Amino acid sequence: MKLPNAHLATVPIDKIVGYLLSPTHPRGKAKAVFFRNLGFDKSAPESLATELMRHAIVNDVLHEAATEFGVRYVIDGWIGSLTGHRAMIRTAWFIDHGREIPRFVTAHPIRGRRR
Repeated sequence: MKLPNAHLATVPIDKIVGYLLSPTHPRGKAKAVFFRNLGFDKSAPESLATELMRHAIVNDVLHEAATEFGVRYVIDGWIGSLTGHRAMIRTAWFIDHGREIPRFVTAHPIRGRRR
């Protein structure tokens, strides 16, 4: 199954800059090292946002879980990079009750899966 309405998915640029690419964020700094090693950086956060949205469109949902607020979706798959390498990542998306647009929650590497 694909992420419902994946073509409408949103990835806030401030989440990329302040979290996924932040070397000082308490939970994001290890992710920042990973994504910077793939060539993504704060000077062009749109490139990572675009790749995360592509990831949501082309890969299948691994797991979905209904919550009192909506449905959380987990997707594993390869992400392209600016360095020409690919790496396996897991992303999480959420669709709130009464909404149709998936919003990005988080992403992290799946260790040992890079080429």
